[in-house]
Amino acid sequence: METWEFGRTVRRWRDRVAPETAGVPAGRRRRAAGLRREELAALAGISADYLTRLEQGRATAPSAQVVEALARALRLADTERDLLYRLAGHAAPGPDVVPSRVTPSVRRLLDRLSHTPVVVYDATWTLVLANAPYDALMGDTTAWNGLERNAVWRNVTHQPSRVVHTPREQSEHEARLVADLRLTASRYPADLGLRRLIADLTAGERFAELWDAEAPPPLTDPSRHKTIDHPAAGLITLDCDTLIVAQDDLRITVYTAEPGTEDAERLALALVLGTQSMIG
Repeated sequence: METWEFGRTVRRWRDRVAPETAGVPAGRRRRAAGLRREELAALAGISADYLTRLEQGRATAPSAQVVEALARALRLADTERDLLYRLAGHAAPGPDVVPSRVTPSVRRLLDRLSHTPVVVYDATWTLVLANAPYDALMGDTTAWNGLERNAVWRNVTHQPSRVVHTPREQSEHEARLVADLRLTASRYPADLGLRRLIADLTAGERFAELWDAEAPPPLTDPSRHKTIDHPAAGLITLDCDTLIVAQDDLRITVYTAEPGTEDAERLALALVLGTQSMIG
């Protein structure tokens, strides 16, 4: 692997990304026009120290997940993304691999929703990205790694969540997620990462029970109300709409409230308080 060339390329592309384009406040005292190293690291979900070692050629063999995260944060076009994979010693993901890229056109869509809670999952229900309003509403996702980023695992193992479900609603939600993952597995039988995910999930009793069910219910009714118990703003009932990006097999979930309602006021409060907490 051309470690030095990989790091040099990342550094060069980092310098050309305007902070405003990446959703980073530019501030007044800024020497460089591009992203700072710590800003790119935060956007990609890796440590600034690791990014430093990558850029200096002192870290070798970045994983495909790290390469994809950097490509996403740098907003690379497909040809540049493929080059970054090659420089890291990986083949660019093909049609047999679950895609996790966010294309420039989808990124522009997300930019226009920068004040609305939005989360993006791939076809395995692994978190691709969550914007700042989502983290303010639901809790910080930036430190999640590995299985923690997978919504199926988080639900079947009953990880802490601000979403309020009755036991029946939770059970049905888990069944729908597992059923959808089964469909994903049928579409990407050659994806080794997906196989490992299913193997890890099957170690849990609840997932194994749902996976072996004879007729799991399909994932239906993607548009629904969802109640969130925010620690400062209280209970907030929102419209929760999941949009499917067919070509890239992404799930984009958007949380909104009807204007002029108490829920809209509580959502606005949650976003202000949550953003202040993350900045502080």
